[in-house]
Amino acid sequence: MKKSNSILTLALLASISFSLIACANKKSTDHGNGVHDHSAMNHKAEDEISDVSVVETSENKSISQLIDQYLVIKNALVQDDARAAASAGQKLAEAASSIDLNTFEASKQSEIKEILEVVKEHGEHIAKSEIAHQREHFEGMAKDFMDLLAITGTDRTLYQQYCPMYDKGKGGSWLSDSQEIKNPLFGSKMLTCGSVKETISMK
Repeated sequence: MKKSNSILTLALLASISFSLIACANKKSTDHGNGVHDHSAMNHKAEDEISDVSVVETSENKSISQLIDQYLVIKNALVQDDARAAASAGQKLAEAASSIDLNTFEASKQSEIKEILEVVKEHGEHIAKSEIAHQREHFEGMAKDFMDLLAITGTDRTLYQQYCPMYDKGKGGSWLSDSQEIKNPLFGSKMLTCGSVKETISMK
């Protein structure tokens, strides 16, 4: 009888041991799956962050190219170089046309589109005009650029400069990447006329 009880006890112990091992294996498997799911979630989050970075980079790059061409026109007019201004005006118009509005927030797209259309028109006029008319369109474009940069931000510090003598004393503005006054509205005739009215900081 004692022998029978011993066998029964051993059988029960063996059964309990197998149950414990099975439970441990299940927990281990569940934990492993949990790690894989977490990893997958991390990859998804990283992908989303990467997508945002691409949009921001694309947006900044497109505006940067526009600013570059604006400053080329400005420097050409400072040097009284109508040909260089015309070339940069054409490139400015092309840059304004090529900007993908989808890289901007939906709420900003309509206003940005309107400004870019005006900038493109100024660029096209600068591309085919004599220097006095180039300067008129360049000065007229300053406010459009200010409005655009207020929405999109800028990748560099710019300075709004103003000369009170332009257009028979009505005054005229432009943007520069330097605080030093080199007047594109008069060129060599009145190169240092003007002052810094506002600093547009990077954001």
